[in-house]
Amino acid sequence: MTSCWRTNKPDTKEQNESTALSNGRILLEKQIAFCNGKSNPLRIFSANELEKATDNYNPNKIITRDSGYNLYRGLLQEERPVSIKKFKENFEQYEYCFNDILFASKMSVHKNFLKLLGCCLETQVPVLVFESVEYGTLADRIYGPEITLYQPLLWVNRLKIAMEIANAVAYLHSAFEKPIVFRNIKPLNIFLDECSIAKLSDFSIAVSIPEGESHVNDPVAGAWGLIAPEYAATERFNERQDVYNFGVFLLILLTGKMAIDHSRTDPGLVDHVKEHIEGNKFDEILDSRIVGKDDQLQGFMEVSLKCISEAEENRPVMIEVAKELRKIYKSAISI
Repeated sequence: MTSCWRTNKPDTKEQNESTALSNGRILLEKQIAFCNGKSNPLRIFSANELEKATDNYNPNKIITRDSGYNLYRGLLQEERPVSIKKFKENFEQYEYCFNDILFASKMSVHKNFLKLLGCCLETQVPVLVFESVEYGTLADRIYGPEITLYQPLLWVNRLKIAMEIANAVAYLHSAFEKPIVFRNIKPLNIFLDECSIAKLSDFSIAVSIPEGESHVNDPVAGAWGLIAPEYAATERFNERQDVYNFGVFLLILLTGKMAIDHSRTDPGLVDHVKEHIEGNKFDEILDSRIVGKDDQLQGFMEVSLKCISEAEENRPVMIEVAKELRKIYKSAISI
């Protein structure tokens, strides 16, 4: 794959076509290997088409950004709103981009993943086109700069989001011969549509566990604060890394606080929460916008704490987590 990387931007039609052919070959090889010859069709967009859709990637059209990409609002010629993901042009993002295409194309059948519509193969790093996400990220709703633009994220809404993302992660772990570990469950990667359905996105660092193996050996990737202790210590992980990550995500929903905050005595949210629980002071860090029944909050907290167990064998599997959250959610909406 390294031989396909070029350092200069293509500035002629021939170079664009050459880049498209190289990218297309890699994409095709990866999709065939992953899907055993079966994959969801993707639309191929031209570079010019996406430049027009985003007003030449106007900064004012950025929905959200992470360390390796910007996500833009776009409008295609047929007046169809879309979201356009443009990666930074370096080799690391090149790898991440193809990983995102590989897994996202397979997940488009599940309502709790952001649907990949297609991509542009003419650019140095392919540009991805997803369904529209006009309602922003969960990070915006919890602690983002645009928090005042949205209605408060109430307890029942948080329960629904937790349940839907648990369903999505459980699907990754159980629906394929090679379980998929997402490794990046965080509010910035979760979008809400007009019906408040939660959609998980960004497969940049997702990994399939090889057949016959129980773990994957891979350098530590993901945001600090979301990484399980055994993964940080050994660089070995399996589905239980996602369970730990999901447990931290549940704590974020409960507290409205970031996974890492260096202004705290304990920067990591897990240690911060445990300290307050041990001191019977958890109410002090519960998000003030949450008003729920004590038994529901207690049940939610118990699920969270099981997920962040120090030993991976003590963590539940995601299907069990999804079932528990569904019970709590049904209890909340039956009142």
